[in-house]
Amino acid sequence: MLRIILSGFGVVGQSFAKLLLSRSEDLYAKHGLKPRIVGVFDSKGSAASSAGLDLNRLLEVKKKYGDIRKYHNKERNANGLEMIKGMEAEVLIETTPSNYKDAEPGMSHIVTAMRNGLHVITVNKGPLALAFPSLIELATYNQVQLKFGGTVGGGTPILDYAKNSLRGERILSFQGILNGTTNYILTNMSTGLTFKEALSDAKKKGYVETDESLDIDGLDAAAKLVILANWIMDMKVTLKDVKIIGIRDVTTSDIKKAKSHDSAVKLIASCNKELEVAPKEILLDDPLCVNGTLNAITFNSEHSGQQTIIGKGAGGMETASSILRDLLDIKQEMFRIEIT
Repeated sequence: MLRIILSGFGVVGQSFAKLLLSRSEDLYAKHGLKPRIVGVFDSKGSAASSAGLDLNRLLEVKKKYGDIRKYHNKERNANGLEMIKGMEAEVLIETTPSNYKDAEPGMSHIVTAMRNGLHVITVNKGPLALAFPSLIELATYNQVQLKFGGTVGGGTPILDYAKNSLRGERILSFQGILNGTTNYILTNMSTGLTFKEALSDAKKKGYVETDESLDIDGLDAAAKLVILANWIMDMKVTLKDVKIIGIRDVTTSDIKKAKSHDSAVKLIASCNKELEVAPKEILLDDPLCVNGTLNAITFNSEHSGQQTIIGKGAGGMETASSILRDLLDIKQEMFRIEIT
């Protein structure tokens, strides 16, 4: 049995709860994994049960009241840090929104959990973007695992592919489209929409962050670039090491000019000694030149040449599936340590 504390119960947290409900028998039969969510907290309050929360009821309460405190029919309001310190659990899953100013509250959740011996899975990019090297050090010092497969590419296992499928190969550089929202906007601009019109359409479809600058000014792509550069290239960098230019100033004339070169304008995050996020012209027949909300990344390796991965960006269920993959990895590593 693996006891879990879930930080945040928005789209991703709820998707993860639904995934556990739909996969519970299969997870036990195939992987011997019996996950039990013993505590959940968000900005309004919390719900907890050492025996495990009833996930169907938790989802119903959230849908009906928008407040997980109603699960207990009383004002039960232990805050997140109290829960992390006080509850018996093995894993913290951190799904609160990314904050690139000081990474809070996610940073405190992650640091407190690791200091208290909990393994951590985070889909919150803020702490990793601002303090990746020191968080990895802290995990090593406390002999816990820090997993973050869902921070880049949602359900597309980009990090795992680069680290494991290319094991033994030396990646020299990489570049990619790491933000589906800006790719959707630029794709629509290529059909004749202005930036404002394309942004408005993306907002209506629910593709844009509440703080739109995270997408269109390149911060989200830059955070993912930092995570990739640290994990794949061992670069020990943070967000301040990235040169960032967003798509706010891309015009229809820029799009037309690219078309005349058989190219398209894309927001490209690149790691080639230096880290940069900026709009660039990409040839239409380049495998990296994907449309809509797709993400794509090309790795340039010493002997294998170029490999491009294309997949969906972040969505609730896609990100939840990456959390589940990370959870299975933690279970496997815990089992390996037990038998050695």
